[in-house]
Amino acid sequence: MVGRAIGERRHGSEAGAPGAAASACAIVGAGPAGLMLGLLLARAGVEVTVVEKHADFLRDFRGDTIHPSTLEVMYELGLLEGLLALPHTQAPRLNAEIGGADVTIADFSRLPTRCRFIAFMPQWDFLDYIARQAGRYPNFRMLLEAEVTSLAEEAGRVVGLKARTRDSELALRAALVVGADGRNSVVRAQAGLAVESFGSPSDVLWMKLSHQPADPPYTMGHGGPRQGFVMIDRGASWQCGYVVRRGSFADVKSQGIEAFRAAVAAVSPLPAERLEEVRSWDDVHLLSVRIDRLTRWWKPGLICIGDAAHAMSPIGGVGVNLAIQDAVAAANILARPLKDGTLVDRHLAAVQARRAFPTKATQRLQLMMRRDRRQREADGAKRTGPPAFMRAIARQPWLAHLAGRLIGLGFRPEHVRPL
Repeated sequence: MVGRAIGERRHGSEAGAPGAAASACAIVGAGPAGLMLGLLLARAGVEVTVVEKHADFLRDFRGDTIHPSTLEVMYELGLLEGLLALPHTQAPRLNAEIGGADVTIADFSRLPTRCRFIAFMPQWDFLDYIARQAGRYPNFRMLLEAEVTSLAEEAGRVVGLKARTRDSELALRAALVVGADGRNSVVRAQAGLAVESFGSPSDVLWMKLSHQPADPPYTMGHGGPRQGFVMIDRGASWQCGYVVRRGSFADVKSQGIEAFRAAVAAVSPLPAERLEEVRSWDDVHLLSVRIDRLTRWWKPGLICIGDAAHAMSPIGGVGVNLAIQDAVAAANILARPLKDGTLVDRHLAAVQARRAFPTKATQRLQLMMRRDRRQREADGAKRTGPPAFMRAIARQPWLAHLAGRLIGLGFRPEHVRPL
């Protein structure tokens, strides 16, 4: 894999070397937010280092959706054609099974973008592509297998970080440290940033099932009054998510794998025998869903973006899209002061001010959906069927275009600032 080759080369020459290094910007986390920000800053002439604790990008059951607004960013960077040359599937709409009928719940056909579809691509391929494009700039470097252990502070300002590599400890000084290391961010914990939590609404049990020619032609399915079932088309396989009550995985496991297969088969549009491909609990992966956000995303010398700043529900795959938009906004605001050495706190505050509204609005929608789910679970004897927003779209199809805009573009799409 190219990402591994880049990482090993960088690691051998950079992260493996003892002592201190310096960079204008140190980004922790080589996910969508971190790598996109790294690419954009390097493109703008900023010395940037991305620090990633893993050896490669090969981790399954991550957000595999590339939204129209992200595809527009890739077009603005001149990278769209190369991206779409990679294996992927395109979904011009998202469908759900409601009461046995196939209903479009999000339609992207009227979006004011060049790509009116969601691209489904394994995230490791997307990240590898971004890393290769960033690697063309001499002022970009990526350190793999480098796990951040602490932040360096002087006079109340973050001035760098320390990381543990396979062979040594690394000290990296930077004018700015960016936490892009996900919902379990080490950076935000080390920085002591306050988190506002909105609870843990549910868990998702992920599994892979084979993709057969006669399978339904949609990318999202839903069934049952209390359980949800999501399918993501990954070409040779389906990435399937089975939604359960928060903290109930142990109870699910106690019923046995046969009972689990039967429960999933009851809400899946795939043939029941397909669930035999889930051979044991080793084939089931737990994702604990939570919604939270930092009250302040930054402190002097440091800022968090993406899931490190705001954890999202996986509904619609919007977390990846928001992370990319954060990166674009951050690059637009921070690139020049980082390059000129004039970065001050108001630049960091401006990033949060720019991205606070879309973050809060998106989470508000997700929390509304969560309240509807709680009502249905509390009154299951009287309420059946899918969530209220899906029933509304089924009754009034024009709402699918509104849902397509909210999912495909978000509340505030960002655009790459010309150099």
